[in-house]
Amino acid sequence: MSRPDLCLDFVNTRYWRGQAAPTETLNAPADLAAWAKAAKPPAAREFEAALGLRETIYRRFNAHTEGKAAAPRDLETLNQALAHAPTRTTLRRDRDGYDWDVEAKSGTALAILAPVLWSAGDLLAGPRLDRVRRCANPECGWLFLDDSRAGKRRWCSMSACGNRAKARRHYHKGKEKDA
Repeated sequence: MSRPDLCLDFVNTRYWRGQAAPTETLNAPADLAAWAKAAKPPAAREFEAALGLRETIYRRFNAHTEGKAAAPRDLETLNQALAHAPTRTTLRRDRDGYDWDVEAKSGTALAILAPVLWSAGDLLAGPRLDRVRRCANPECGWLFLDDSRAGKRRWCSMSACGNRAKARRHYHKGKEKDA
């Protein structure tokens, strides 16, 4: 599960953040366990801590996309989580290559989310931070890693928000011609 944008996938488990009622996909500890492919769900308190970490990571990257400084407490929270999460010490081979072996026997949020935390730290400290974008649809709010050659991707996906924007523009052009 180790990918540079894994932390962005995690924050996008809550979407349509620009609407009055965002869509939440992690409604119970079992949802988090399924998303992370963990053996067992965390306790309710650990689940709430995981959602808090998700929002911390979102605020940190969203602030960057807006060219703003993130709240110092968010970096502090992320650093505390990284300090208490299992460390990366052992690689294991899987079907698709290699990944970090995570000591997740405890079932804590930090054990389950260790790869997410590592991803967030690596992305924040690495050369691709300037490729993190927020979807141009103000109702969407998805964060993504822009891997396009020109680095000018605006939408979370063309099939979703990009298509909606094109349809909206087309509709308004037709209205202007009729007026």
